[in-house]
Amino acid sequence: MATTSLRIPEEELNILKDYARIHNASLSSIIRNTMMERIENEYDMKMFAEYETQKENGSLKTRPIDKIWKEFDL
Repeated sequence: MATTSLRIPEEELNILKDYARIHNASLSSIIRNTMMERIENEYDMKMFAEYETQKENGSLKTRPIDKIWKEFDL
């Protein structure tokens, strides 16, 4: 596993440490999980915006749900 370092003002570091302690987690896991959630949220918003654009301009391709269920043997 790689290691990285951050420069954080002392006051903000104390907030992060308190948050980690409240949630019974390490500071590393709090920072890592928060960053991953942020990245996932931005990706989701990008995908949604692309969906909306395709829907508006008529290029969105859809399939009936029953065909999808059959495709996956569900």
